[in-house]
Amino acid sequence: MIVSNERVAEFLAQRLAHNIVPPYVAVGIEKDGEVIGGVLLNHFTGNDIHMSAAGSGWTRPFVRSIGEYVFGRLGCGRMTVVTGQPRVVRLAEQLGGEVEGLMRNHFGEGRHAFIVGILKKDWRF
Repeated sequence: MIVSNERVAEFLAQRLAHNIVPPYVAVGIEKDGEVIGGVLLNHFTGNDIHMSAAGSGWTRPFVRSIGEYVFGRLGCGRMTVVTGQPRVVRLAEQLGGEVEGLMRNHFGEGRHAFIVGILKKDWRF
């Protein structure tokens, strides 16, 4: 089930090991009443929005809903994925993204973040 609430933000803050400061939109995946994965959308600049992701349970409807929200409802031309998880990088690449860089110690000492840019024109969904 797709959910959007403070429990998702708390899950992401714990998994990413850093504070999350509004404004943001947190959307997650819930299974058996427990949040198992989610994305945090923030740093909205009009054409771009940053997305941090953590957890598991990524389904096609969930991924599709994120793209529809970012590219459709918000009208962004770009989504910037910030993640420390190689599997999220692979998923973003499968969706049309390209690795654009690495932020060293972004999530704390020795916890780096990959930067993956997904352009609306390259979105494969």
